Amino acid sequence: MTDPSESKTLQDRLNRLEELTEFTENCKKQIKEIFQTLGWSPENRDSKLEVMEQCPYEPDHRVPIRSMERHKASCWLRKMGYSVEELAAMYNPSVCYENNSVRSFTMDKSTQHQVILQARSAAPLMRKEGVFWQGQYTGHPVEVPQNHKRALCDLTVADRLALYDHVIGVFSREKEKTAAGNEDLYVDLVSKLQKDEGQNEPKTHLELMAEMRDYKRRRQSYRAKNVHITKKSYTEVIREVINVHSEELARQWREERGEEEEEQGRKDELSSHRSASVESRHSFSKRHRSRERSQEREGKKKKKKRDSRSPDERYHNRKKKKKKKKEEKEK
Repeated sequence: MTDPSESKTLQDRLNRLEELTEFTENCKKQIKEIFQTLGWSPENRDSKLEVMEQCPYEPDHRVPIRSMERHKASCWLRKMGYSVEELAAMYNPSVCYENNSVRSFTMDKSTQHQVILQARSAAPLMRKEGVFWQGQYTGHPVEVPQNHKRALCDLTVADRLALYDHVIGVFSREKEKTAAGNEDLYVDLVSKLQKDEGQNEPKTHLELMAEMRDYKRRRQSYRAKNVHITKKSYTEVIREVINVHSEELARQWREERGEEEEEQGRKDELSSHRSASVESRHSFSKRHRSRERSQEREGKKKKKKRDSRSPDERYHNRKKKKKKKKEEKEK
């Protein structure tokens, strides 16, 4: 028979073991949920943790080294008072000039303050029309504005004009340097290459450059003249030939059609003229006959009237006509 005390201790141990297993299972579930919320996986829990670094603007911020530069830029802007909307609207314009020949200029705080001070020292002390005076410039150093709104608020019109003139001057000096480096392109190489045929001296660097330049020009001009053939396939060339021939045939057909229409029109005009002339002759003869008949009738009537009237009646009629004329004139 077993001792009851031993059975009791064994049962306690079993209960204790069950409690521990339940506790470990609960801990595993909680850890698994934490991994899921953080997006981690249990397989990478033993990997080397990423080194964190403290932010220079906010001591409470600890950021990985790979994203420290981006964090510093955003943290500095937030410290300067830029809102979240302004930060969202900002972007780095250097991406647009990576594979481009457009020159850019980066302004820092010290350079900005120095440029404004130089422009202020060159300005007059008193007010003058059409010129900025010293009171219109900023005397204390200002942070470089990162958007248009801050540029209008933090800098005066005189400050912005001074910065603009400074940037234009920097770019003009760089342009002069590049132009000075390309003096060989503006040298009259033809006059230098005109030498006697008997001279067998080795060619200089300028002469070799001139020959290469002429060779490239000849090659480009030849390609440009024959680009309508070299850049087209065989089917395209044949299609153009067919189009040219068809257009020429259509033009000839139109010309022949036009000549036929002109001849037909001339024939119609001649026939119309002939019919019109015949009709005019008939009408003219009819009119002539009618006129002769009317004239004969009028002559007969006049003869009859002259025979019927006496000289006294004629004289009386003349007096009546004269009276009528006088009355009309008096009215």
